[in-house]
Amino acid sequence: QVQLVESGGGLVQAGGSLRLSCAASGSIFSRNVMEWYRQAPGKQRELVAFITTGGSTNYAASVKGRFTISRDNRKNTVYLQMDSLRPEDTAVYYCAAPGSLGRSWGQGTQVTVSS
Repeated sequence: QVQLVESGGGLVQAGGSLRLSCAASGSIFSRNVMEWYRQAPGKQRELVAFITTGGSTNYAASVKGRFTISRDNRKNTVYLQMDSLRPEDTAVYYCAAPGSLGRSWGQGTQVTVSS
């Protein structure tokens, strides 16, 4: 299992930017696919982006072209750069790592985008 700690959330105006970080421990980070999810009030948790061990990335259609996922294996950290933020991006953002024993989750970080 992987332990995950997110940081970097906050309040930002529409059109602004935030960078989320997720520090991982307890596993060989470089061998993990890493994911970012989000959950808005009253909605299901949704996958925002993921990055493979080789650095390939994939994004939800709603964030493609605005968000960028990256990883630094030396720091055991995955990032989510969020640009051109919209009020509909408001949610709790979670870092996750799928594994053979199930998916590990961080505690989440709140992102609020004001109009």
